[in-house]
Amino acid sequence: MQPEHFWQELEPPGAPSPTGPYREFYPAEFAGGQLRLPIRVLADGESALASLIINQASFAVQEALASALAEKIRGLAPDMVIGLPTLGLTLAAAVARHLGHSRYVPLGTSRKFWYRDELSVALSSITTPDRKRLYIDPRMLPLIEGRRVALVDDVISSGTSIAAGLELLGLCGIEPVVIGAAMLQSDRWRQRLDGIDPKWAARVEGVLSTPILQPAEGGGWQRPASA
Repeated sequence: MQPEHFWQELEPPGAPSPTGPYREFYPAEFAGGQLRLPIRVLADGESALASLIINQASFAVQEALASALAEKIRGLAPDMVIGLPTLGLTLAAAVARHLGHSRYVPLGTSRKFWYRDELSVALSSITTPDRKRLYIDPRMLPLIEGRRVALVDDVISSGTSIAAGLELLGLCGIEPVVIGAAMLQSDRWRQRLDGIDPKWAARVEGVLSTPILQPAEGGGWQRPASA
């Protein structure tokens, strides 16, 4: 596949799924079909991950992932969806629409002059290691106080961004009833969330689930034996 072709088309449900070794892409399956994700080799050269950049995906793929996530969390009856920057905002807005909401609450990393420093926390992620601060617009607080909220990000990998979101919402007295993502990238995030409170890992819902890939004999990549 050419690089610009990734994340553009869904294979239909039940389409044959390659079993590996994987060379260019990893086939991630969910109820809506199969999505071919590009493989990114990690710095150690001995492991790799499947990648999803949701704002580069076709609208059809974005809508399919948002619809699938909305159905996974609908039973928890969230009153409001809160989105994490940057790419989580694309997904959160679409999930809110699929839930029948008229709006959502975006968190941000750009400080407006009316923001309050005490309602901010440090933020970094596996793809953007430069430390920023995560803010909530104080004017949004009446929309989430005393409400059932869902915290949404595009990908949960190390758990760092979700941990920052939980910390910020905690400052606001808010406890999400569910944490949602388009993709759970390995299960490394579990340790991070368990370190905060074991209840959080149990509240995570994802559409796609992808493992850390290991080198395959003869070239390419394969799932670990336990996956």
